[in-house]
Amino acid sequence: MGGRSRVAAQMLSGKGFSEVYNLAGGIKGWTSESAFGVEELGLSYFEGAETPETNLIVAYSLEQGLRDFYLSMIPAVKNKDARDLFQKLADIEINHQNRIYNEYLSFSEQSVSREEFEQSIVARVAEGGLTTQEYLNIFKPDLESSVDIISLAMSIEAQALDLYQRAADKTSDERSKKILMKIAEEERVHLNELGKLMDSMNT
Repeated sequence: MGGRSRVAAQMLSGKGFSEVYNLAGGIKGWTSESAFGVEELGLSYFEGAETPETNLIVAYSLEQGLRDFYLSMIPAVKNKDARDLFQKLADIEINHQNRIYNEYLSFSEQSVSREEFEQSIVARVAEGGLTTQEYLNIFKPDLESSVDIISLAMSIEAQALDLYQRAADKTSDERSKKILMKIAEEERVHLNELGKLMDSMNT
């Protein structure tokens, strides 16, 4: 797997995952992501979404599902640092949604309010095509641990990046392909931001 150092990451160690990469220190050099699941995982949400507008609605929905999860965790955890981190992650998703909404307006032939746009949301799932409960069942993170929380967020973002790339490969509409690849690149940037946050906790 290239020059990446294989380690037992704190969240995934001992949980049945054979390929785990060090997310601290080497994030700047991390140029590819490891996703899991069957090739068609999550693609059903993009079925029939053959225009940039419909693809953006799906992407916004996936972001909303993840933000809802982060917000739901705030009252569920006891550790203040963990609560603050879930709020920070939820706020980051708002930034992603703002970009998606503005992108939608650039393609739409008519002005659409944010409220009207949000009425088009198609599914309450996390970004990578799984529900948040499914992610929790897979990774079994300690939700009181900041390192585990960031590791979970990075796993979801890596899965989302993979999903958008697969959706881009599958679509026959060139405009949709371009917008999906742009969203995928934004997920890559988000992964880098999370990696820097992880690094700061290990210094």
